[in-house]
Amino acid sequence: MIELPEALARAAELDKTIAGKTVAKVYPLSSPHKFCWFNGEPEAYDRQLRGREVQKAEGFGIFVELRFSGDFGLCFNDGVNVRLLEPSAGLPEKYQLRIDFTDSWVLIFTVAMYGGILCYEHTCDNEYYVLSKERLSPLADEFDEDYFRGLLAGVKPGISAKAFLAAEQRIPGLGNGVLQDILFRAGIHPKKKTGKLTAEETERLFGSVKGVLAEMSRLGGRDTEKDIWGSPGKYPTVMSKNTYRNPCPICKGEIVKTAYLGGSVYYCPRCQPLD
Repeated sequence: MIELPEALARAAELDKTIAGKTVAKVYPLSSPHKFCWFNGEPEAYDRQLRGREVQKAEGFGIFVELRFSGDFGLCFNDGVNVRLLEPSAGLPEKYQLRIDFTDSWVLIFTVAMYGGILCYEHTCDNEYYVLSKERLSPLADEFDEDYFRGLLAGVKPGISAKAFLAAEQRIPGLGNGVLQDILFRAGIHPKKKTGKLTAEETERLFGSVKGVLAEMSRLGGRDTEKDIWGSPGKYPTVMSKNTYRNPCPICKGEIVKTAYLGGSVYYCPRCQPLD
């Protein structure tokens, strides 16, 4: 899933590799996917983008955006996987969007669970795009402890740590995936009520948000996600589907996996006590 570290990493990879390329043709989805959303009809994307040059790629929140000449944009989010194929590579039969460039390189978009691929002139009016673009990034210098405490003060004290961090894009790009290591490093249980956080825990949580996201971004995203060439990110997740069967790296106790608020959470009951 695309969260902030992956949005930044995928954008950097695309900016380095396809900026300056010209679109030869855009193919709509070859395989229907009821949980892939488009802005308008995907059959119209060829008319909008053919002949346009990729000017840059940018990542923010849960989105990667490609900007084309003529002030056109295409963005994708959440569960959209993007692969860049060299001219000699074989093409997959199933995809949700395909962009061929005039130099025979190809960009393939596929969706695993759900995700959006949106093409537009000028700017996108998708609600989550706007939130990702306009809200303060947790990696910005202005996202300091005072700002973080202000976010905490703005929610009900009965809200859980997971809901505070990951719901409503309150902190753009911070979702259920990256919050696992954030909470583990802060020593905070995902179900702990924010109203019960001590001053020390709040300070630890703020430091973990900044530190973990910065490290994940610096290393090109999590090892549970793949880059545009199909290789996993270089950030080794501590709490994830890859590691939860291993003992806790701190206390060697058992890691718990459970469903909570629409997704799985992973935590160590000893290192992240609920009370």
